[in-house]
Amino acid sequence: MLALWSVVALITDRPQTTPAPWTVAARIGALATSGELWFHAGMTLFRVLASFAIAMAVGLALGLWMGRSRLVDSWLNPALVIALNIPALVVIVLAYIWIGLNEAAAITAVALNKIPVVTVMTREGTRALRPDLDDMARAFRMSRWARLRHVVLPQLAPHVAAAARAGISLIWKIVLVVEFLGRSNGVGFKIHLLFSSFDVAGVLAWAFAFVIVMLTIDLGVLRPWERRANRWRHDEA
Repeated sequence: MLALWSVVALITDRPQTTPAPWTVAARIGALATSGELWFHAGMTLFRVLASFAIAMAVGLALGLWMGRSRLVDSWLNPALVIALNIPALVVIVLAYIWIGLNEAAAITAVALNKIPVVTVMTREGTRALRPDLDDMARAFRMSRWARLRHVVLPQLAPHVAAAARAGISLIWKIVLVVEFLGRSNGVGFKIHLLFSSFDVAGVLAWAFAFVIVMLTIDLGVLRPWERRANRWRHDEA
């Protein structure tokens, strides 16, 4: 990819619209040295993690509830389908109008866009739970909390890990839109300013800098967690 990018940049010879990789890398280095990168990337990361935590907690609870109860599933499913099909931009704009141009609106808008996806993945995982393990839990008269902790959640862990990995990549993109539209800091805000001046190198520098942050989280946290969550399947096989 870097080689192709370099060739395209050299062929077009238009540094303002098609900057070379080394130009973008130098821009990232300058932003890191000045400290500007750490502040704005930190604000974006805060919004990503806050929205991610809310979306995972609410989506996990709803998905587990819907997956264990046909009545609840039939009751909530129409609202879930509607939520899945409402454009993210509409949710963001309405959140800013109803709540205001503040952090609560930004985080709420991002979380609302992710909750339906987590709910669906958790619900499908709950439906796939092994009934023989439920029977075992009842035979041993396990409490509801013990059954959830030792029987349900270990089986759901691979689905939750998959939802987390898929979700965080979606969340940070929505966070950039939220910042682009209504925040005064963050990577999306900086991209908005650079878009106004047609600074393509700056846009790519901010985008790739945060891609590196998200790749670090994925490779260092989420992927090992997913492997650990799926370990019991390999042990069982």
